This record gives sequence, structure tokens and C-alpha cells, in this order.
Amino acid sequence: MIRPTAIATIFIAACALSTGAKAQYPTEEEAQAAAQAKSQNAFQSTCKNPKTSPLSRFWELEPSSDCGTFGLRGYRPISLSVIGSDGANMAPSSPTAGHTATPLPYTSSETRIQLSVRTKIAQGLLTGGDPNRLDSLWFSYSQQSYWQLFNNDLSRPFRSTDHEPEITYIFPIDAALPGGWRLRYAGVSANHQSNGQGLPLSRSWNRVIAKAGMEYGNQFVLNANLWQRLPEDAATDDNPDIVDLVGRAEVSAAWNVNTDNTLALTVRNSLQGNGTGSVRLGWFYKLGNSASSGERSALRLHTELFSGYGDSLLDYNRRRNVFSVGLTLLDW
Repeated sequence: MIRPTAIATIFIAACALSTGAKAQYPTEEEAQAAAQAKSQNAFQSTCKNPKTSPLSRFWELEPSSDCGTFGLRGYRPISLSVIGSDGANMAPSSPTAGHTATPLPYTSSETRIQLSVRTKIAQGLLTGGDPNRLDSLWFSYSQQSYWQLFNNDLSRPFRSTDHEPEITYIFPIDAALPGGWRLRYAGVSANHQSNGQGLPLSRSWNRVIAKAGMEYGNQFVLNANLWQRLPEDAATDDNPDIVDLVGRAEVSAAWNVNTDNTLALTVRNSLQGNGTGSVRLGWFYKLGNSASSGERSALRLHTELFSGYGDSLLDYNRRRNVFSVGLTLLDW
């Protein structure tokens, strides 16, 4: 005769086995729900959370877009381009004595390589008591090289390479502006740019840059920079007239037309009414599918048109028209 306690023990064991089997082999609906929850949690733990705005994701302005310190991110577009221009600067020069190079037969077609990375080195410096806003301190490094890949006569040299380290402080703001726009941040940067060359090709300058950014939903982003060049000794200044030609201010705009297409416009001006500065117009088309987590692909096919001064430091005082086609990685 089976005792009641034995029956109870068998019943409890059977229930436990059934529950364990269910946990080990979830239904299809439960598996889909778990995958969706995992995807949402992945978004919420990254600085590319789609529920935050473009500028919040870029500068990590709030906890939902925060990726912490000392992670590696993109800054300016990382790109490889083939370009054609209306002429090559055969003998770069500047008004300072000893800064005129010997002419070389450069070609007007070449390739351009741009690398740009940054890392957040501190946050919560002035907003530590506000749980909804994060100020931040960033270090970035950008490098742009022009490579005479098609110039076999000169053994395909790198014609110009510019180096640009920068330290930037960003203070988050969320203020309503007319027309539905929102002011999202203000900041300041200390910027150095040089080409690392000796005389007669040496070019460099140092700036302090005031920054601000605004956006309209997820579709339009507008960034403005106004800078003051730090003074240098007139006898050794590599490029004394650079701000009169390259400019003293810059406004850049991006329009996310849809998930696949972005138009970008950057305008620089000397603020002297003489028309110097530059215009850069670009179109970026998304390549590849979104990742399984739902993030947008970072790879773009791009075309770009530049007209004006300062496409490189060696060309700071030479007006150029440049058309480029290439591949770009964006961290927008």
C-alpha cells in the first residue's frame, strides 16, 4: 500500500520537473519576448539609444545616452575618398619669410584619408547634483592626409597631413527655441592644428572655440563654432593671415532626410565681409543593414563638394574647388 506521504512526494517532484522543463524549453512566444527585451535593454545601455535625440547620443548629454568614460568613439567622419580638384598647389607658400616651397609636379586627382576618434575623460564636473543632465570633458584627435596615389612620377607621396588634437568641455542644456527647435548644449574647446612639417612647409595655429548645438526632433541638427586664434610671434608665425582666409566662425547643419540619406552643409566665414571662408556640401547614403540590436549601420557612401580656403593647412591661402567620392563611417 502506497502511503499518502509518498504520493505527495511524487506529486511535488513531478511538478518540479514540469516547471524545470518549461523553464529550459520556453515557448516560441516567450523566446521572442525575451529577445525583444534583451534588444531593448541593449539599446538602453548604449549611447546610441534611439529614444534619445541625435545631439544627446553624440555628446552623451543625459543618463539614457551615457556610455561612461574612456570608451573610444568617432568624432568627425572617418573616411577614405577619391578626389578631383581644379588644381594642385605646386609650391605652397605664406607671407612669412622662408615659407615658400620648391615647386613639385603634384596632380589634381588624389585620395584623402580622414581619421578622427575621441574619448570622454570626465563627466559630472558641474552637474553632479542633477540626475537628468551630464556635462563632460572630451579628448579628440583628428588626422587628414592627402595622398598622391595616382602620381607615379613622384612615387605616390603623401602631399599633406594635418594633425588636430582637441580638448572639449560640453555643458548640457534643454531650452525651447522658436519653431520647435531645442538648444541642447554649450561648450568650449582648446584646439591645436599643425601639419608636423619643417620649413618651408610648416603650418600651425592654436584656437579657443566656443560651441553650441541645437536640433529639431530627430531630423535636423545645427552646430555653431566661434573661435579666437591665440597670438604668436609675428616673426615665426607660419600663417599670419589664416583667420582672414579660413575664417573665424563655422556653422554646420545635418538633415536626416530618412533612415538611409543624410545631407550635410558646413559654412565658414571670416566675419569681415570680404567673402572668404568655405562651403562644404555632402550627401551620405547608408550602406548595409541595421545590426540585430536595431542600431543604424554606420557605413555610408558619400559624395562631397568643397569650395573655398582651408581644405588643408598647406592650402589655407589657396582657394580650391574639390569634389570627392568615398566611404565614410559616421558616429552621428
